[in-house]
Amino acid sequence: MAIELILPDSGRVELTDTFRPRGRALNGLGDSVQAQIFWHSLDTTLSMLDSTTGATLPKFLGSGRLQAHTGNLFSNPQTVRILERLDSLRAAGATRDTLFVTPVPPDTLADSLSDSLSVQAYAFGGSPAARRVVYSFTTYPGIGPMVTLLPNDTVLTDSQGLAVTRLRLQKGGTVPDSVVVTATMRHVNGMLVPAPVTFVVEFRQ
Repeated sequence: MAIELILPDSGRVELTDTFRPRGRALNGLGDSVQAQIFWHSLDTTLSMLDSTTGATLPKFLGSGRLQAHTGNLFSNPQTVRILERLDSLRAAGATRDTLFVTPVPPDTLADSLSDSLSVQAYAFGGSPAARRVVYSFTTYPGIGPMVTLLPNDTVLTDSQGLAVTRLRLQKGGTVPDSVVVTATMRHVNGMLVPAPVTFVVEFRQ
């Protein structure tokens, strides 16, 4: 027999966010069998709140190990990575910009790259590094994808919790009146971090 463990969100949790792992006992054929699973923590970074349900509270940054057992059968320890708890997302610079795109010389845009669209992530427990910020945009009027984001529409925060992208207007085609760019961030459990940040980039010819 063996015990199969399943950790939430690929084994990543945030500080103060209680989570519950799942486990099941397997027979020699790999089929699930009925058995009461009990849980315990092997490290002080994790506090076991209920050994029967596995409810666990992350207490410190870093990592911690969980183990389950039924009778004399013990699972392999599973590592949980404990991250800062995301608190909010805010603009880290100007939220409005104007691009002047009169062709000078012909067929060359005078300016096709916006100023930095910067956001700052805040978290309990420290600066959230290497966390995903997703930028999306809407053009007005809706003329199609004449703009792109540079370096990308998904940016990882740096060691200070900052994430930056820029809006690039592609050459040719119709120039939009404006583009609204929205930056969002999510907890590791998928819930949206308050509050999304909105940028407005206007175009003048």
